[in-house]
Amino acid sequence: MTTPLVINLPHKLGRDEARRRIEGGTSKLASHIPGGAAEVSHDWAGDRMNLSVQAMGQAVTSQIDVEEANVRLQVLLPGMLGMFSSQIEAFLRGKGGQLLEDKSRKD
Repeated sequence: MTTPLVINLPHKLGRDEARRRIEGGTSKLASHIPGGAAEVSHDWAGDRMNLSVQAMGQAVTSQIDVEEANVRLQVLLPGMLGMFSSQIEAFLRGKGGQLLEDKSRKD
């Protein structure tokens, strides 16, 4: 049984810049997975990234839809990982927000 986790991350970068940043951040994803032996794979279908992370005997799949002003993550958490959905959501919101932050703005 999987637990779906859906997160919307609004941004002001535009579709192309958001997609570029997500692509660049994917290579760093494995370093955030405990255990050190994570396998990360992804492919793009238009503006949707299909992402798979395998670590510690678990496989997490997700779809990341990049829009002009929003990024929508749908993550399927298998089995026991569903119990940690609130912590995983907080991590993804934090890191995703940092990745999509408009650093040119001086508020």
